[in-house]
Parts: sequence; structure tokens; C-alpha cells
Amino acid sequence: MKGGLVSESGAVLLSERCPTPVADGPEAVVSGIRDFIGHLAASGDGVPAGVGLAVPGLVSAETAHYATNIGWRDVPASDFTSLDVPVMLGHDVRTGGLAESVLGAGRGVSDFLFLPIGTGIAGAMILRGEPYGGASGWGGEIGHIPVFPDGEQCACGQFGCLETYASGASVGRRYSLRSGVENVRAEQVVISDDPVAVEVWDEAVEALSLALATYTLLLDPSMIILGGGLAEAGPALLDPVRTRLVKRLAFRPAPPLLKSALGVDAGMLGAALLGWRAAGRPDLGPGWALDVRSDPLVS
Repeated sequence: MKGGLVSESGAVLLSERCPTPVADGPEAVVSGIRDFIGHLAASGDGVPAGVGLAVPGLVSAETAHYATNIGWRDVPASDFTSLDVPVMLGHDVRTGGLAESVLGAGRGVSDFLFLPIGTGIAGAMILRGEPYGGASGWGGEIGHIPVFPDGEQCACGQFGCLETYASGASVGRRYSLRSGVENVRAEQVVISDDPVAVEVWDEAVEALSLALATYTLLLDPSMIILGGGLAEAGPALLDPVRTRLVKRLAFRPAPPLLKSALGVDAGMLGAALLGWRAAGRPDLGPGWALDVRSDPLVS
């Protein structure tokens, strides 16, 4: 868990991390979040105006409906804090996309895809400046687009999903299976000239280019922003994906492909925006002076 206190002017007054007690069950996670929020609030000057919380799974502004990796079902927003303040929930990836839209690489752009690549892959579709979750909240599950329909089985039950080939966890796993070397991180595969690493990374890039070409042809985004841990590879990721995306879009130009400006802090800053929206201040954010290109928090 990562949390912070963000002022009305956009100043990050405090930013801390705390382990998520997933192994202890969903109730322990809710309790852990409640304690963490209480700790953050007690570290500030007075009671905060509101609380914003970015969580995984199927979520609405008022309820965390379901998260596979946590196991909770239909948890009201109010259960996450003992503070008597308004609370707003958001999907973790879409909340990060909101932050990139208001503060980051998508600032001033009305339509783009935010695609964090970490343990898994999910996308935030930003349409007219706001995250779009689809009819039932499942929008943006680009990680489960079948890029190789006859490929490996994904944990979701489908075959050939993008996430199975291009997530950070999958790149490390697939290299380990082929090389026999255990506990390899995706970042090590990206920079290695080992033939097995080159092959695994080539398949990851191919999968990403296929999925992004499909997305581009469907929704015509102004840009695509790659985030998450794997995006820290920088040109080693962006350059080959950009080259293949251009080749796949034979009759139209490819959208610009950029690295996230907010990095791992996108979710926390997006949650701050939700907290201020819960407090009745949806106008905050665009006027913040936070320079995401140079601020130490997000460098």
C-alpha cells in the first residue's frame, strides 16, 4: 500500500508505504487499510477533508465489489476508514490514469490509453479527460486480449493473453522456464544479450505491439502512455514497441508512445484527486503547480 497527504494546493505533505496483509485474508486487508489511513491522517495537521482510495478489481465510487487477488466482496467505502469524512473509491489502474491525465504525461490530452505494465497488465481508457470503465466496470482489461489465440494458457483461463507474454511477472517466468535459471526479474531479461532472453523479450514486444495496434484501430487515442515497473526500462521497451506498432498500422500513423511521467506514484496522486472530489472539490488538480518532470516524489 502507498498513501499520502496532499494539500488543496497540490503539495505532497507526506508519502509512505505499508505492507498489504493479503495472506491474512480480505478482512485483514480492509483493517490494514483502515489503520494506514488513520496513521496518515494523524500525521497531518487536523482531520483531512476527504479520503480517496484506489483499489483493484471491480469497483464503483461507493463500493469495492470484488477483487480476485484480495478476496473481498461488496465492501462499502466507509469500511475503509474510521474517519468521519467523505470517501471515494476508484479502480487502481483507472485512478493512475486519472492522475496522468490531470498531472502527468497526458495533461491537456482528452483521449489516451494509460497502460501500466507490472505483475499484470490492465489499461485505463481516458475518454474526454475521464477514465472510462465500460458498462459494468470491466473496461480496460487489455491484458486479457488474446494476442496469440493458440498460445499459452493464462491464469484467467483464456489462451494467449497479452498478460501471459508481456507482464513483468510473465517475462521473468518465461525466461526461467526456458533457461532453467530461477528468480529472474523482467528487468534482467530486458538488458540481457542471452539468446533465450532475446527470444522472450521479442515475444513480449510482439504481443504488446499487436494489442496496441488493435486498441489504436478501435479507439484512435491521441497517445499511449506506458507505466508500471517494466516501463522503467525506458527506450529498451518504448523503442522496439514503437517500431513494431508503426509497421502494424500500415495505412495510418501510430499515436505517440510515451513513458508515464508519474511512475509508481500515479495511483497515490490519483487517489488524492479522488479524495478532494469526495470533499466536494472536483475543480482541484488542473491548477496544481506540481511539476511531474522534476518533482523528487515522481522522478
